[in-house]
Amino acid sequence: MKIRILTALLLLAGCLGSPRAEYRYVGGDISLLPEYENAGAKYRDESGKVIADLIPFLHSEGMNAMRIRLFNNPESYKGSDADPNACQDLDYIIPLCKRIKNEGLALILDFHYSDTWADPGKQWTPAAWKGMTDGELNRAIYDFTAETLRTLGEAGVTPDFIQPGNEISFGMMWGSPDDPESELKKTFLGSDANWERLGNLLKNAIRGCREVCPDAGIILHTERTGDIPVQDNFYSRMKSMGVDYDIIGLSYYPYYHGNMAQLEKAVVSLEKNFADKKIMIVETGYTYKWDMPGMTEKLDYPSSLAGQNQFTRDLVDMLLKHESDDGLFWRWQEYNPYGTNLSNW
Repeated sequence: MKIRILTALLLLAGCLGSPRAEYRYVGGDISLLPEYENAGAKYRDESGKVIADLIPFLHSEGMNAMRIRLFNNPESYKGSDADPNACQDLDYIIPLCKRIKNEGLALILDFHYSDTWADPGKQWTPAAWKGMTDGELNRAIYDFTAETLRTLGEAGVTPDFIQPGNEISFGMMWGSPDDPESELKKTFLGSDANWERLGNLLKNAIRGCREVCPDAGIILHTERTGDIPVQDNFYSRMKSMGVDYDIIGLSYYPYYHGNMAQLEKAVVSLEKNFADKKIMIVETGYTYKWDMPGMTEKLDYPSSLAGQNQFTRDLVDMLLKHESDDGLFWRWQEYNPYGTNLSNW
């Protein structure tokens, strides 16, 4: 796979001479890189030369941070939608985190608090915590967070940023996917149900973060950039409950969330209502090859290398206008279909 680094990303790391350049982070999620490497995938630069090690190469191209996801016990997930790409347990991530930290890059740790993908449509409680009361879950999430971070610290890979939860716009640890009769513990705009529960879970997770990694920035990650009332209600609830965090983390995929103007409206609203918080785009992406249904009519850029590059440049240009912005991370940056059976949309 040839790596055509989107040079616009480098602008966010300081090439435009922004007065805040030294505080901005730019990189991507590379959680599946060991699997691609084990499968024999090759990465090449623009000239076709094989890249010996992708992480130093990305650093040399101007990136200064990488994001890694963590599941509780992915081997225990037996759902029909079980995905081999959701394989990152603690033993898996420690060697990868060491490579990232040894390269001098900042590290974002993304706790999914699930045995499989956690996203707005799927926030399943880990199998080991099935049947626990909310009080027991509060203790479990604190213990798991603190023990994980202590283990990483002992390995010399203390995270610089920590996400307690992944795309938690509608809550987390809803229950068990194999129990259709269970009440899902979702949080919604216009309802008070389950917000206190979510706040307590986050407070206990963050307590573990603050105790073990007091210097790490805490990111609360949502993905409602296309639905600003829901987005702002989430962070308003966090404020009213006194949840302690530093950075608003957003997902932005134009296919799902709307054009760049919509994202900027979401950022402006957050800046107005939560001026004490930084903002990071912790996930973004734009296809260079595959059209999805209705994509041509829906989006402002073609599904080509040129379209992908222009999307990224426009995104960086927009973010540079906002002092609140603290970083931009490409989703599944290590994706490589050549010589592997691993897939991505």
